Amino acid sequence: MVLFTVKTSIMLLLLAANNYFVQVLETFHVSFLVFFMLHVELNRKIELNDYVSIVGETAVEEVKALAERLKGKSVTHVNSTAFGGGVAEVLHSMIPLMRDAGLEVHWEVIHGDLPFFNTTKKIHNALQGANLLLTKEEEYTYLEYNRMNSESAIIDTDIVMVHDNQPAAMIQFHPNKMNKWIWRCHIDLSTPSLAVWNFLEQYINRYDAAIFTAKEYVIPSLTVPMLTIRPPSINPLCDKNRELNDNEVLSILDRYDVKPDQPIITQVGRFDPWKDPLGTIDVYRLVKKEIPNVQLLLIAGMAADDPEGWLYFEKTARHACEDSDVYLLTDLKDVKDLEVNAFQRASQVVLQMSTREGFGLTVTEALWKGVPVVARHVGGIPLQIQDGTTGFMVETVEQAADRTVYLLKHPELAQQMGKKGKEFVRENFLIIRHLRDYFTLFTELLKC
Repeated sequence: MVLFTVKTSIMLLLLAANNYFVQVLETFHVSFLVFFMLHVELNRKIELNDYVSIVGETAVEEVKALAERLKGKSVTHVNSTAFGGGVAEVLHSMIPLMRDAGLEVHWEVIHGDLPFFNTTKKIHNALQGANLLLTKEEEYTYLEYNRMNSESAIIDTDIVMVHDNQPAAMIQFHPNKMNKWIWRCHIDLSTPSLAVWNFLEQYINRYDAAIFTAKEYVIPSLTVPMLTIRPPSINPLCDKNRELNDNEVLSILDRYDVKPDQPIITQVGRFDPWKDPLGTIDVYRLVKKEIPNVQLLLIAGMAADDPEGWLYFEKTARHACEDSDVYLLTDLKDVKDLEVNAFQRASQVVLQMSTREGFGLTVTEALWKGVPVVARHVGGIPLQIQDGTTGFMVETVEQAADRTVYLLKHPELAQQMGKKGKEFVRENFLIIRHLRDYFTLFTELLKC
C-alpha cells in the first residue's frame, strides 16, 4: 500500500525535521563548534580483521601495510549531512576503519540555513546537467556560509577531504594552508552547466588532488595537480548489507504489510527528479499488466541537505494514486538500514531508473545480496552492471518493464545473475578496496 496518503504526507514531512534531529542525537555525539560547523563523533568500532573472511587476508594486509606508513597522520572529512545519502553512508564505515588503522580522523558537517541548501541543491542540479544559473545573491550566500563554517572546522589536519559542492569553497578561506586538500566529487559531471561549473572551478583548482568516480566526469579545464578515478564502495558488514536469515526478512516484511508470497520489485534512492521515482512507478504499471500481483517498494532516506526531497516525496505519492501495491517506505516510518537490507533481499528484481547517477551505491547493494538489477545506462551504473550477466542496462521505461517481466518469469536465470553480481561486487566494490585506494593517495600526497 502507499503508506502515506497525499492528505497526510505534508503533515508527516513537517514532523520529520524534528525527528531527524532526534535521530542524529541518538546515533551520534553531535556538538556545535563555535556557532556553525557540526562535529560528528561516531560511537561504532569496526576492525580491519573483521573483513578477512570476506575479502581474504591478502587484501586486508595490503591496507595494513599502507596504514603503517600513515601511522599518526590526521584526516578530516567534510560534507553536508551526517545521515541520508551515499556520502554519509560511506563515511559511517570509512571513518571507524581509518581509526582502526591508526589514523586520527575527524568528521565535520557544514551548517547552513534553507537559502544555503537551496543554493547548493541548485548547484548540484546544474552540475548534473540542468540549465540553471546562480544569481549574485546565491553566490554570496554560498561563499558566506563556506567562510563561516571554515572558521569553526577542524581543518588543520594532515589531510582534508571535502565531499561534493556544498563545502568546496572552504579552501578559499585558507590561502596559507600547509596541509593537503582533496576534493571528492560523487556526482555525474559529464554534462554540467558551464556557467555554474566555472563559478565552482576557481575553488576546486586550489585543491592538491581531486577524486572522480569515472573518467568521463573530469572537466578538461581542471588544473588540480593530482587527478584520480576511484569508485565508492559498500560495507558488507553494516546493517544495510550484512547477511540476514529468512525469519529476519519475513519479520520486517510483515511489519510493513509487504506480502512475501507476491513478486517484489524495488528501487532505493532519494525522492529526487534525477532518481526518477515517477518513471519507476511507470515501469511497475507496465509490469503489472503482465504480472498482476507484483508489488513495488520505493525506499528512501530523507536527507537533511536536500530541501527538494520533501516536495518530490509528495509528487511521488500523487503519482502512485493510492495503489495498494505501491509502498513508499522512508525513515518517516522508521525504515532504516536493516529494513532496507531486508526489502532488497526479498526483492526478485531491483530497479535503478535514474536519469543521472554519479555511481548509485544501491545498485552494488542489490548485487551484493544476489538480486539482479535493471537500470538505465547512465553515469556510474555501467561500472557496476555487466549487461546480460548480472542485470540489464536499459534506456526507456518500456525496456525496463520488458526486462523486469523477463526476470520475474525466469527465476532460475535471475538467481544465476544475482550470484555473478555478488562476486563482481566482492572483487570491485567493497570497502577494503576503497580504503586501500584512499591510503595509496594519502601516501602519495604526504610522501610517506
